Amino acid sequence: MNWEQLLSLKRFGDTQKRTRVAQDETRLGFDVDFDRIIFSSAFRSLQDKTQVIPLSEIDFVHTRLTHSLEVSVVGRTLGRRVGQILLDRHPNLKKLGYTFNDFGAIVAAASVTHDIGNPPFGHSGEKAIGEYFKTGKGIKYKGELTEKEYQDLIDFEGNANGFKILTESREGIFGGLRLSYATLGAFVKYPKESLPKKPTKHIVDKKYGFFQSEKDSFLEVATELGLKEKSTTGNLSFYRHPLAYLVEAADDICYTIIDFEDGINLGLIEEEFALEYMIKLVKDTIDIKKYHSLQHKTDRVSYLRALAIGVLINEAVAIFLENEALILNGTFEKSLLDKCKYEAQINDILKTSVDKIYKSTEVVEKEVAGYRIIADLLDVFVTALNHKFNGEQSNFDKLVLNLLPNEYQIETANLYDRILQICSYVSRMSDSSAIRMHKKLTGNII
Repeated sequence: MNWEQLLSLKRFGDTQKRTRVAQDETRLGFDVDFDRIIFSSAFRSLQDKTQVIPLSEIDFVHTRLTHSLEVSVVGRTLGRRVGQILLDRHPNLKKLGYTFNDFGAIVAAASVTHDIGNPPFGHSGEKAIGEYFKTGKGIKYKGELTEKEYQDLIDFEGNANGFKILTESREGIFGGLRLSYATLGAFVKYPKESLPKKPTKHIVDKKYGFFQSEKDSFLEVATELGLKEKSTTGNLSFYRHPLAYLVEAADDICYTIIDFEDGINLGLIEEEFALEYMIKLVKDTIDIKKYHSLQHKTDRVSYLRALAIGVLINEAVAIFLENEALILNGTFEKSLLDKCKYEAQINDILKTSVDKIYKSTEVVEKEVAGYRIIADLLDVFVTALNHKFNGEQSNFDKLVLNLLPNEYQIETANLYDRILQICSYVSRMSDSSAIRMHKKLTGNII
C-alpha cells in the first residue's frame, strides 16, 4: 500500500479526479467529512445512546456522543503527530500538497463516526439483534437466506452498520454522506465479510466491517485506496487502511481511561484504585504535590486521566511509526496498544472496569430490559413488513407500518434487504426512543 493512494479525496459519484493542491485551504476535503458527520441525524442520535451506564440520569456520565467527540480529539492528535513524521519520510506527499493536518482530519473524522452504527443499549444492543435471529423468533428466516446473509444478522455488527449508514444511497443522494474514500478506509477497522469468522488471529479478522448489502461499495473503496487483499479464496478480505490503527488506538485510549473515570465518579470504583492503577501509567509525568493539592475527587481523577491519555498517545504514535512498513504491507497483526509497554496496566484497568462497572447491577438490569425491547421491536416490524410484501397484511400490520418511516419501507422482493431495513431502523434509535416505541407497540402508553 502507498500513502498517495491511501489519501484519496475521491467520493461516491465523482466523475473527475480530486487533487489536494486544488483544495480550498479554508475548508479542506477531509474537514468537510467531519462537518457532514456532525450535521447528520445518525450522529445526533448518539447523544441518547449508552456508552457505559444505560439511561443514566447523572450529567457527567458519557454517552456515545460525548465519547465519540473525545475519541475524535485524541484521533486528531494522533493523526497530526504521525503525519508530521510521515511527510518527512515521504517528501512526495508534500509536493502533492498534503500537510500533517490532513492526517489529523482523516483520523478525526473516522474517529468521530466510529460508533455511529451502534444500536441502543450499548454493546448488548448488537448482541440482542443477533440473538433474535440466532435463538429467537427470527431463526425462522435462516432457510431463506444465504450463509453470509444469515451470519450478518446473527453476528450483527455495529461497525458494518456504520459503513452502511455512511455509504447508503437514499432519496436521490448517491453514496450516503459522500465522505472521502480516505476517511471511509480509516473508518473500516475490519475490512472483511462476516464469513469466514475469525479465520486468523490477525486484528483485521476479529470482527467484520460491512454487510452483504454494502459489499460492492466496500470493494470500490478498497480498490480506489489500493488496500492489500488478504484472501484469495473468493471471500472478500483486505488488510487495513493504516490510519484505521490510529482510529482504533484513539477509541482504546478513551474507553480504557474514561470509562474507568466514570466508574470512579459514580462511586462504583474506589478512588484508591485510580491511584493504584493509573499511577503506573503516569509515574514519569505526575506531579504528586499537585495531585494531593487538588481538593475534589473529580479534579484529582481528571488530572490522572489527562496525564494517562497523554502517555498512551505518545506510545501509540511511537509504535505506529516504528512499524510503518509492517502496517503498510499488512503484517502488523495487533492493535497498537496491544504492543505498548503499558499493556499489563491497561489490562488491569479494563478488568476492574468489567468487574465494577460493566457487571454492576444498574448496567445489567438495563441491558436485560434492552434485550427484550429490541427483540420485540424487530419482531413486530419485520413481521409487518413481510406480511405487506406477501399480501398477508392485517389491520395491525398496517397500523404498525404507519409508525415506520417511509425510507424503511422500500419495496423489495429480497428478504435479506427487508430484514436489514428494520435492523437499520432499530439500530438508529436512541435508547429513549426505543423505549417509547416499545411502550406504544405493547399498549403501555401511560
